Amino acid sequence: MFERLEALAKRYDELEGQLAREGAAKNPREYARLAKERADLAELIARFREWRRLQREVADAEKLSQDPDPEIRELGRSELATLQARLEPLQQELRTLMLPKDPRDERNVLLEIRAGTGGDEASLFASNLFRMYGRYAERRGWRVEVMSSNSTGLGGFKEIIALIEGKGAFSRLKFESGVHRVQRVPVTEASGRIHTSAVTVAVLPEAEDVEVDILDKDLKIEVMRASGPGGQSVNTTDSAVRITHLPSNIVVHCRDEKSQHKNKAKALKVLRARLLERAEEAQRSEIAAARRGMVGSGDRSERIRTYNFPQGRVSDHRIDLTIYSLDRFLDGELDVVIDALISSSQAEALRNEGAPA
Repeated sequence: MFERLEALAKRYDELEGQLAREGAAKNPREYARLAKERADLAELIARFREWRRLQREVADAEKLSQDPDPEIRELGRSELATLQARLEPLQQELRTLMLPKDPRDERNVLLEIRAGTGGDEASLFASNLFRMYGRYAERRGWRVEVMSSNSTGLGGFKEIIALIEGKGAFSRLKFESGVHRVQRVPVTEASGRIHTSAVTVAVLPEAEDVEVDILDKDLKIEVMRASGPGGQSVNTTDSAVRITHLPSNIVVHCRDEKSQHKNKAKALKVLRARLLERAEEAQRSEIAAARRGMVGSGDRSERIRTYNFPQGRVSDHRIDLTIYSLDRFLDGELDVVIDALISSSQAEALRNEGAPA
C-alpha cells in the first residue's frame, strides 16, 4: 500500500509542477483535467505526508525510549505511546481513502419518489419523503428543482421527480434507493388502526451529455394542454410535453412549467438519466459481487427502511440501525443514518480488499 502511496505522491508533485508551468492555462480543457486529478489526490496526499511525519517522530521517540537516562527513556516511551495511538487511525484512514471511488459520486441526482401500496396514505408519505430530502438538500446547500409531479387532492404525490444539484449529492443519497415503509394511523382512519404503506425511492446520477447519445430521429415529441387535479386547466396553451424514446419505448411527461421549451428541456433531462440507468443495468449484473459492498443491492423492490410513527423510530434494515428521532429525521437530519451506511460500505470494501483473490 505504501509503495503505491509513494507513487501517488510523486504524481501529485508532477501535477503541481505542470499546473504551475507558464502557459499551462492556455489549454483550458487540459488544465481542468490536471486540476481535477490534483484535487482528487489532495486529501490522500495530505494524510500520507502526515503519516510520514509521524513515522519520523516515532523513530525519534524509539531512540529516546532506549536512552541510558531513565527520565529521557520514560519521556520517549510516553511520547511513543501517544504517537502510535495517532498512527493507527491515520493508517486506517489512508486505506479508506485509497478505496476505488465511484466515478458518479460527485454528480447531481435525479430523485424519483412514487407512491406504492397504501393508496392515499402512500401518496401522503411520498410527500413527506420529498419534503425530507428537500430539507436535507437545504442543510447541505444543494439546489432542488422539481422536474415532474403528479399530485393528489389531499396534498400527496402519486409521483414526483426532482433534480438535486450540489457537490457530492450522489455520494450522499445513492443508498436511498429502495422501498421505504411507513407505519402510522392515517388521518382518514377513524378507528385509530395503524396502517402500513410503502413508497419507492430511486436515486439516479444525472447523466452527462457525452454518455447517452439521444438522436432526434429516435424521439416522438407530443405537446398537449396541461391540466391539474380534477381536470382543472393549468394554462391555456399547449405547454405540456410528452417524449417517447422509440428504441427503448421510455415515455417521459413534463407539465409543471408554463413554457413548452422548459418542459421539453426537463423531459429530456429525465429521459437521459433513465437511458443511462438502463444502459448500466447490464453492467450491474456483471459486477453484482462488487456492489454487495454498497450496502444492499439498491434494487427498487428492496425494503430498506421503516418509519414507525407510534414508536417514533426509524429502522434501516440493511445495517440493523434504529434511531428514535423520527421527527428530526423527517425534518432532514439524515446524516446519522447516511454516515452509518457509508461507513458500512467502506468497511465491507476494506474486507473485500483484504480477501484472497
